[in-house]
Amino acid sequence: MPSKRHCLLATRHATRTMAQERTVMDEERMNNIAVENIRNIGISAHVDSGKTTVTERLLYYTGRISEIHDVKGKSGVGAKMDSMELEKQRGITIKSAATCMEWKGTRLNLIDTPGHVDFTIEVERALRVLDGAVLVLCASGGVQSQTFTVNKQMKRYDVPFLSFINKLDRQGGCPYTVLQQMRQRLMLNAALLQIPIGAEKEFEAIIDVLEGKAQYFEGYGGEKMVEKSFPVSYEEELIKRRQEIVECLSNVDEEIGEMYLMEEDISNDQIRAGIKRTVLDRTFTPVLIGSALKNKGIQPLLNYVTEFLPNPTQVKNYALRPETEEKVLMDPTRTSKNSACALAFKLEQSQFGQLTYMRVYQGCLKRGLMLKNTRTGKVQRVPRLAIMNSNDQQEINEAYAGDIVAMIGVDCSSGDSFVAADAEELSMESIFVPDPVVTVCIKPTDKTKDDAFSKALNRFQKEDPTFTVQFDHESKDMLIKGMGELHLEIYAERIRREYNCPVTTGQPKVNYRESITETVRFDHTYKKQSGGRGQYGRIEGRIEVNTDNEFDFVNTTKGGVIPKNYFTGIKKGIEQAMQEGIMTGHPITGIRVIIEAGAYHEVDSSDLAFNRAGYFMMIEHIPKVGVILEPFMELEVNFPQMFTADVEQGLLKRRADFKGTTMKDGYSTISTTAPLADMFGYMSELRSQTQGKGEYTMEFDSYRPLALNEADDLRAAYLERTQTKSLKGSSKKKK
Repeated sequence: MPSKRHCLLATRHATRTMAQERTVMDEERMNNIAVENIRNIGISAHVDSGKTTVTERLLYYTGRISEIHDVKGKSGVGAKMDSMELEKQRGITIKSAATCMEWKGTRLNLIDTPGHVDFTIEVERALRVLDGAVLVLCASGGVQSQTFTVNKQMKRYDVPFLSFINKLDRQGGCPYTVLQQMRQRLMLNAALLQIPIGAEKEFEAIIDVLEGKAQYFEGYGGEKMVEKSFPVSYEEELIKRRQEIVECLSNVDEEIGEMYLMEEDISNDQIRAGIKRTVLDRTFTPVLIGSALKNKGIQPLLNYVTEFLPNPTQVKNYALRPETEEKVLMDPTRTSKNSACALAFKLEQSQFGQLTYMRVYQGCLKRGLMLKNTRTGKVQRVPRLAIMNSNDQQEINEAYAGDIVAMIGVDCSSGDSFVAADAEELSMESIFVPDPVVTVCIKPTDKTKDDAFSKALNRFQKEDPTFTVQFDHESKDMLIKGMGELHLEIYAERIRREYNCPVTTGQPKVNYRESITETVRFDHTYKKQSGGRGQYGRIEGRIEVNTDNEFDFVNTTKGGVIPKNYFTGIKKGIEQAMQEGIMTGHPITGIRVIIEAGAYHEVDSSDLAFNRAGYFMMIEHIPKVGVILEPFMELEVNFPQMFTADVEQGLLKRRADFKGTTMKDGYSTISTTAPLADMFGYMSELRSQTQGKGEYTMEFDSYRPLALNEADDLRAAYLERTQTKSLKGSSKKKK
């Protein structure tokens, strides 16, 4: 008689074989699925909430992988979606990865995104092209700092989502506490669709509130979901949670609300229809539960994703006509005769050339089709198309509206729009790109590696809009700018590994900003006469504070005192001064320039004259009401309670502004803000204070005025640099 071990091995082998067969079958038919049966979804969350573990199970249960692996790659393989060696070693997701799978006749195009705020651009561009999302929360950590950011990003792109509370097997894991945090801290109208049977280590199954059934997950990897009657002791809780769902829906859905007021019986089908409507309207958030690591709750998550999240025909996507910025509604139906329109949202380098991830919004992309890049005007042939499964490619001949695919070997930049070469030029709405906040000088240790170093920097700039490179002519240093220390550290390591180019980096520097504190009026004349035709331009108006931290340029002149064609020059001159900085050499932000009056000369006025008028007006007037701003970061510090005094004292030394402290299961979590300039090296200090048990997350919060003494130091240093530079220039001219 075979032993238990032999039976287990046989079961595993049979499961793997079935999964491998399904993988082949799925790939062969994926191109023929109707657009109504497509879901484009993302997995987003705070760092270490279990996004990649959830995705690994989704891939396994849908047959896209035949075996489950750990995120940190203890087996030497690692999770499927973490294909970079750095991701396996560090146990974090660094870059988003795309895959597709099939579940009960529905195709899921899925993007797994990083949780660390330093890689927030990966989340931004993923959510820009997705129709729905799953917000993963940790059952013990609850709503954390990056959860706020992800929620804000989904709101920015109007992405419908449902939530999945993961890690219910953890100590202190409580879905009811997390639900309350979602309501109070994220202001979500949310309700649980499932109830846990057991808690923490005793968590064993789930009760579906609408079905009234207990769901157990059996077999190797929990792939067998078995429905049973739920324990009688949970009956009261089940009734309570069903009533809660109805009440939440009645507040935002007219049909359910009317039935609720009339005290009519509401069926499960009516509740499901109400959930579908309100999820699409982003007025209700269904909350699911489970433990991805323990293989519990993933199949119901798949069921609810296909049922409640929208298909491409249920989401309105617009392109813009470049000249007028008029919106054009995209037609996602596969039978549409409209020309192809697609957005390149992410770039990678592969062994076959540039890999360009595309979301097709309209029409059909075919191998060999001539496409026009509406930013550059360049026409290129589509050489190869592929469906991605992390770093694996399956080549296809065509892709339709609603598909997320990769083009191989096409030259473009992230955010470029493509249309058929003979079609009307359209551009998809842009992706929000946050400004970098940290600067580091970097150089190769081996001068013979300069070419590899340049190639690496050019490639990474092209792939990541938040990673920028600048040459400092004064110090002769190459500067890289990014979203945080980890962001730049990862790129330095990638240069070493992928280009065999060892590099050294200097101390991080803060990206300050310049702004103003109050309105200042100006009446500036630019006049230059040196024989022959001169230069003349006069502008009058005011500069005022713009509270949304953007730049506005407003023309209120009347009677043609300044010809319209000169306003482009004025604006460009102002923008040049803003980019260069005036008081400290850092960019200017948060101003509105209003041109109220002015004058011009029939002969001497030109676009250049008004450009210089705008430029020198800024140099003259900004310092009168100027202020230097420094970036403040939002922190969440988690550590054992016994170290509270040391941690709080350390944060106070770093000018932290405490928001609150929560305590749970022997751990404290401090929410605070602190200036970025004081946070460099904080991880080492925190580990020292907490015997290696403390951790923290940090993301950009806002720009705030810098202390006067520090601002004066920055001004003095900038003045000294510019004077030195001016003297050197004069000396060269004399020679």
